[in-house]
Order: sequence, then C-alpha cells, then structure tokens
Amino acid sequence: MQFSSLKSKLLRTVNASSLHHPLSVAKNRAAEQNCLSLLQACDSLTELNQIQALILKLGLHQNAFVLTKFASTSSDLDAIHYASCFLFSSEADTSLYDAFLFNTVIRGYAKTNHSKHCGLHYYKTMLEFAISPNKFTYPFVLKACAGLGILKLGKQVHGSVLKIGFDTDHHVRNTMVHMYCCCEGGLDYARKVFDEMPCLDSVSWSAMIGGYTRLGFSNDAIRLFRKMQVSGVRPDEITMVSVLRACTDLGALELGKWVESYIEKEKIPNTEELCNALIDMFAKCSDVDRALKLFRKMSEKTIVSWTSVIVGMAMHGRGKEAVSLFEEMKESGTAPDDVAFIGLLSACSHSGLVEEGQRYFQLMTKDFAIVPKIQHYGCMVDLLSRAGLVKEALEFVQKMPLEPNPIIWRTLITACRAQGELSIGESITKQLIRNEPMHDSNYVLLSNIYARMLHWEKKTKIREVMEKKGMRKIPGSTMIELDNEIYEFVAGDKGQKQYKEIYEMMDEMGREIKRAGYVPTTSEVLLDIDEEDKEDALNRHSEKLAIAFALLKTPPRTPIRIVKNLRVCSDCHSATKFISKVYNREIVVRDRNRFHHFSNGICSCKDFW
Repeated sequence: MQFSSLKSKLLRTVNASSLHHPLSVAKNRAAEQNCLSLLQACDSLTELNQIQALILKLGLHQNAFVLTKFASTSSDLDAIHYASCFLFSSEADTSLYDAFLFNTVIRGYAKTNHSKHCGLHYYKTMLEFAISPNKFTYPFVLKACAGLGILKLGKQVHGSVLKIGFDTDHHVRNTMVHMYCCCEGGLDYARKVFDEMPCLDSVSWSAMIGGYTRLGFSNDAIRLFRKMQVSGVRPDEITMVSVLRACTDLGALELGKWVESYIEKEKIPNTEELCNALIDMFAKCSDVDRALKLFRKMSEKTIVSWTSVIVGMAMHGRGKEAVSLFEEMKESGTAPDDVAFIGLLSACSHSGLVEEGQRYFQLMTKDFAIVPKIQHYGCMVDLLSRAGLVKEALEFVQKMPLEPNPIIWRTLITACRAQGELSIGESITKQLIRNEPMHDSNYVLLSNIYARMLHWEKKTKIREVMEKKGMRKIPGSTMIELDNEIYEFVAGDKGQKQYKEIYEMMDEMGREIKRAGYVPTTSEVLLDIDEEDKEDALNRHSEKLAIAFALLKTPPRTPIRIVKNLRVCSDCHSATKFISKVYNREIVVRDRNRFHHFSNGICSCKDFW
C-alpha cells in the first residue's frame, strides 16, 4: 500500500512536467526524494524493476544519490548483480561514480554467499577509475576476502590499507583480524594485528576468540577470553557464543556451567543464537538433560533449536526420545529441514532403530519433498552397518542414485572389519586407495584389515608405503577437565608431571578389574607381538591414562568426564565398564561419534556403537 501511494505521487510529479524538457530544480528535487522513498519501501524484485523504469523515465539515472540507494536496496533483496548490470552498463555516466556508490556495491557482494569475488572485482574497478577508497571501503573489501578465505589476496589488501594509511582505523583493524582468522594459515597474522592494536573493544576480542574457536584452537580461545576479563572489556553475546563453542569442542562442562552463570550475572542478552549455543554446549558436554530443560524454557523455538536437542539425544544414544522430539516438532508446526533429518537418522543409527530409520528416510521425500543428500544416504549406510547388516548396507550403496563418497565407503569398510567380512573390506579399501592415493586413513583401514586377517607382511608393506608418502596415522588422544584446566593424554604418555603416579594407578586399575572379570580384548592390538605385550599396549591407551589421572585427582564417587578424539576401542569400552563398577564411579566418555555413560558396569550404549 505504501509503495503504491509513493509510486502514484511520483507519477503525478512526472506528468505535471513535459518529458521533453528538464524538470525544474524544485520538481527534480521532489522526484529525487519520492524515488528515494520508493526505494526505501521496496520489498520485491518486481517493484525494483518498476522503480528502475521510473528512474530512467525521470532521468534520475544521472543522480548519484538515487543510484547508490538503488544499489543498497538491490543488495537487501539479494539482487546486487541486477543493480551492477544497470549501474555499470556501457551507457552509464562514469562521472557519477564515487566512493559511496562503490562501497555500497562492494558491501552488497561481500554479503552474498557465492559472489564475494565480485566485490574484489569492483574494488579493482574503483581503483581503475582513480576513485580513492575511504575508511568505509576496506571493511567491506576485507569481509569479501574473509569469505573467499584466500590468504594471499587478504595480504595484498592489507598492503593497500598500509599504503593508503587506514591501518590506524579501529574498524578496519577489527575486520582485518576477522579476515585473517578466516584464511587458511592466517591465524598468526590475525594475532599480530590484534596484539598491535592500541585499543581493544568487544568486537576485537570477539573476532580473535571466534577465530581460535572456528579453527579448533579452543584452549587458546578460552585463554584469550580470560585475558579479556582481566582487561575489563565487557563481552557481548557474540563473544559468549564463541566461548560456548570452545567449551563444546573441549567437552568442558564445568567451564560451560560457569559461562552460563556469567551470562546471567552480567545480564548479557539471551539471543536466539546464544540460547542455541547453550543447548548445544550442554548436549555435547554430557548434560543433555540440562540442554533439554533450557530448550523447554525457550519461548520461541526455531528449527535450529529443535535440531540441536534432537542431535544431542542422538549423541547420547537416546534415539526414542529423539524420535519423540521430532514428532513433537512436527506437531508444533515447525517443518523439519534436511539438517533435522540428518539428526533424526543419526539418532536411529546410534540406538539400533533400523525400521524407524528406514521409515523416516522414506517420509523425507514422501511427506516433506526433501530430496535426500549424500549425508542422508551416509546415515542409512551407518544405520545398517552398525546393526551388523553389512550385505544389506552394500546393496543399499549399489542402488543409491548418488555416487557414494569416500565417507560412505569407509563406513562400509569399518563395518566389514567389525563383522568379519574382511575380503569385501579389503576389496573396497583397495579401490578407495586407487581413487584417493594420498588419503592416509584409507591406508590405515587396509593395514588394520590385514592385521585382523593376520597378514602381517602385507600390513608391514602398507605401513612402509605410508612412510614413503609421508603419511602418519592420527594418534588417539583424550582430554579431561579438572579444576578449570584441560589436560590431554596420548597413548603411552609420560608428559604429565605425575606420570609415575598415573602409571601406578593404571597398574592398580588393571589388577582390580581383572579380579572383577575383565578380559583384555587383545584382537584390538593390530601388531605382530605376543599376548602379554598386547595387554601392555592396551593398558597404555589414552582414555585409560585420563581415567587413572581422574581417580588420583578427584574425590571418591565424583563423576569422571573425558573426551576422546577417535572412536573408543572395544577393549577400552569393556575396561571402562569394569572401572565404573569397581571404583563406584559414573564415567562419561565422548568419542568421535557419540556419548557413553558408564555406571555400575553398564554402558548406556548397550554395547552398540
């Protein structure tokens, strides 16, 4: 209604004057203001197209203010390319180009998902027209560089900033920190810019903390947040989202709880993103019930909120509750998206709900018109593989309308090894190596299959090939949070100050759980050594070292929470069940795939993982 009224008013201004004579200054001014109002009210591409026709009809295509506003409105409608074709056509009056127009266009492209490179193109065009960038230009250019993630390009723009002299501008520096954090290999450059800033505000701290978190340097993110507190700068909700994500990555529940109380104490606005980050943190730091309580308290639940809590239930093996939440989400009127279905299918996989998973996979297309992506097919292969249905999983892969990706093949290979289908696993792995000759995990899978087949010479040959290619198996590591500190262990670790006491506790643990009936799963040791040496190798796994450390450092009956970077092995899973019973401890293990809650000799996964 507002648009129609403004359009009529503008047309009256046009009709009141002869189109063959220039508008009077007053009427030209009125036409300009009305056109600017039209652009302000514009909310569709159809209206934008009509306004463009009016601009041409009135001769306002020679008005810099109108052109800049046209570019801004186009950007808001995700149509910046449409505006660029108009503004930079061969008939355009280049004398009208100025920094404000180029800034608007560059900003528009920087906001897009797939055309950020065009922002750099128009920055180059700006320089070719000898139009000097101003302090507002570079934040937009740097955001485009951040989206592209090309370090060399970012460094070139940084050089231009230094040359022109905008390196002292606070907003430019903040954006530069963000840009370097988004480029591979740019983290040290980001920290250098950050450390050299004379004045740091919440945006500066958030950019650097967020960079550490995104790149997996979560310990550094937490350390920097503590420095931020000492500096006296009050964090905002954006900072806290990054801190919570770092807690999630580390599995640092106690730190996460402290962050939650800090948010409440400092009255930091509980935005939707912050609430979702809290839910995700608690779900992935072993307190999924707390995540569910926070979810229930939310006044408005988005698809992200629902998905976070469904995925949380999936990770904890509470598949039936995840299914129930999914049905509740549908009843609430929130339509599931493809990500929600990934969480649901994963929940079915981790809980052995084969029939339910197959039914929901069919419902995706039938009821919601969602075309399954490779991730959904991967969940189905995982579902069948975990249930021991290796041949059914292989048939499913062969009938897929999409080309299976390496992740799906590796899932099948792992299932073949677990279910004793070693010849099939060997055949698939060899093909995978032919397709991906430089992917180290393929060689590790084949090496492990040969070890299971007791083909030690072939296994040795594979390891030699890996060494020649400079490949190394990712070492298993386990983290534990104690007294606000994060400790990390690797297999055979002697880097801790108390390593002698830890190994003594390990020996004690071994004796006690053997008395209780524990038998080492020596088949997990893929080395051609005798049984005694295999038992010793198993006893030095990183998760056992972390548990021994926790038994030494915490009071009796205190829960133990650890985070493993790989899938927990069968022997450590069995040993942890006995440790929980012998030492009367609740032990929560988060591995690469899910959570395991051990209590009184039983695991929540029911030995299905």
